[in-house]
Formats: sequence, C-alpha cells, structure tokens
Amino acid sequence: MCGRYTITVTMEELESMFRLGPREDANYRPRYNAAPGQMIPAIVAHEGANRLGELRWGLIPSWARGPQDGLKLINARSETAADKPSFRRLFERKRCVIPADGFYEWDKRGGTRQPYRFVLKERPLFSMAGLYDTWIGPDGSKVSSVIILTTAANELMAPIHDRMPVILRPEDEAAWLDLTCRDLEALQAMLRPYDAAAMHAYPVSSAVGSVKNDVPELLREIG
Repeated sequence: MCGRYTITVTMEELESMFRLGPREDANYRPRYNAAPGQMIPAIVAHEGANRLGELRWGLIPSWARGPQDGLKLINARSETAADKPSFRRLFERKRCVIPADGFYEWDKRGGTRQPYRFVLKERPLFSMAGLYDTWIGPDGSKVSSVIILTTAANELMAPIHDRMPVILRPEDEAAWLDLTCRDLEALQAMLRPYDAAAMHAYPVSSAVGSVKNDVPELLREIG
C-alpha cells in the first residue's frame, strides 16, 4: 500500500521533468510526510499540456454522498481498477500522476514498528500512478481528489509489505497521462512492480508516524 510519501524537489525540477504548461498558483511546497486527507500535488493532462495542481488524497467519487467518504479510499489495486465499476470510468478518462521522491512503509517484524523510506537509486524524482475525480456538492462547491494505485511488492518491498505504489517507468509517463489513450491492455501493462534493483530502502525516525511532523530531518537515515 502507500500511506505516506515525500516530494521534496524544487518547482523547477517538476517543471523540467513533466514539461508543465504555463505556471499556475499550485501552492507547491516540499513535503516530507504527505498523508491521506491532505492536499497533495498531482499532475493531470489538460488542453494539451501537463498541469500541476493540488488534489485531496482520498478519493471522493463524483457519486459519493459527501467529502467524508474520501478518507476510506486512499489506494486502489491496479490489477482490478479497470474492471471495477467504481474506478472503470476514471481509469479510462481521469488518470494522473503523483510526483514523489520517496515513500514510507513500516516494518512490523519482531514486534516493532520501524519506518523505512523507499527511494530510487539513479533518479530522485518519480511518478506514482493515480486516478482522480471531482465531487460537486449541492451548493456547487467542488472537491478534486486522488487515489494512488498499488501493485504487488517487489523483492525489496516484500519482506515489509505485500503491496507497493505503482511507480511508472519514465517511458510510460506520457502515455499514462494521455487521456486519448484508451487501450486498456497497454495501460494495464504499465502497472507492474518496479525493478527492485533500481531501488533502495533505509530506516528513518519513528517521528514520521505523526502527521504533525513534516520536516527535512525525517529523511535522515538512522543507525
């Protein structure tokens, strides 16, 4: 699964990697402990350009009764997202990426809860595959929200958890964002475990367990 992650790069790095369109006020700031229920940066394709905006983490489907329903849906299994009625329309028409440079998971072996940060070895910034939707309230208010897709754990992740976020390969990012692409088989093929040999994990402070903590010190490896 994916319940906490980091995105600490600069706005310029985001613009360069994702070839963002004209800059808008996306309220971007580095995040060292992004958590469900918070507004997080996400990239969507809009009018021929990639746009960065803030979406609430925890999907509120357009048909939901209200925003409170979103706290339950932070992850979706990529293997079944294209088939489930609740996600099928989003899989076809409302795909997005959540830029990240690491994510956390807790190792519960031995009766303890030791958090680890997972990163890529060769490139700091990567894309987690997501789906988004917009809920419109009776008064016309709107809430745009996002869910992160997960896949089976790779060899690095498996000893700690059986699921991990879908990390898109660089060559797949453009196709995932291209909403004119409706080839479900091709899209599904992108949603596989990332190469474990290209990743690294290291233990971090238990302070990451509190969403109140969002500071650079959380990224440090502990002995």
